[in-house]
Amino acid sequence: MGWTLYETDFYGWTLEQAQRLRSGDLEDLDVANLVEEVEALGRQERRELENRLGGLIGHLLKWLYEPAKRSKSWQATIREQRRAIYKLISQSPSLRPHLRARRGRSPSGQPRLGGA
Repeated sequence: MGWTLYETDFYGWTLEQAQRLRSGDLEDLDVANLVEEVEALGRQERRELENRLGGLIGHLLKWLYEPAKRSKSWQATIREQRRAIYKLISQSPSLRPHLRARRGRSPSGQPRLGGA
């Protein structure tokens, strides 16, 4: 079985595919793997948003329920997570529905039961 450039040198494959796109050489594109990689990029953006939201919610809960332990570090983390979320949404507005979709879900993504 012959190995493809995609399997043996991913970076080289990306350079080759980019060059083919730039030159209009669409017949020789590795379409199946390009589709897979583009979809993976989208999932990565969504995961980053979810991770940022989790960090923000966790620190906001600590801020709310542990006022004696509040610190500048927590405050900085809250500010940074908000800034990063805003930037993600600004750069990819189609992520916005995922903000609403996360409401009412636990950090694992499962629906919360009994309002917990």
